[in-house]
Amino acid sequence: MPVQRSSHQLTLQSFGEISRFLREGVADEESRQLRDSLGALSEQIDAVVRTRRTSTDTAEIIQRVEALSTCTREHQFFLTGLGSGWRGLYEFGFYQGALRELRRAIDAWQQTLERRSSRERASFDAFELLAWRTLGEALLLIDMYEQSSNPPSEMPGPPADPAGAVTRMLGWLGRLRG
Repeated sequence: MPVQRSSHQLTLQSFGEISRFLREGVADEESRQLRDSLGALSEQIDAVVRTRRTSTDTAEIIQRVEALSTCTREHQFFLTGLGSGWRGLYEFGFYQGALRELRRAIDAWQQTLERRSSRERASFDAFELLAWRTLGEALLLIDMYEQSSNPPSEMPGPPADPAGAVTRMLGWLGRLRG
């Protein structure tokens, strides 16, 4: 059965909202597991961003960054076990690439924190931008997988517009930059 999405779900503006969205409708078991793994990642991102913005305790921030790094590695490992339905999607490779870039940004940010570098703010900003991009890629991947796994006779309305998904993702990035 296709997953119905309201217009509210297309205006996700925080990492926490993404996490809540991921707990909603599920097409199959692998999709549910990916949503759960991605939800955990989104919650870790939300926690580290919130801590960075509200705390001046570098040790606390580093601890959150380390937890995020572990969660990101676990999520990457989870992806290796997904079936061919996922791997066959064009978006899967883009998502894996975005996740690798996010891991590098997390590592770079952690290093600037540990060295108490003046570049910490720039590293944090780069991490946050990549976090939004990565989660956007993940949402696009899930959307494309769930659309491709539903038989056409069950899909209501016109087929999905991939350009519309890209436009939404660019809109998210524009709000972050603006």
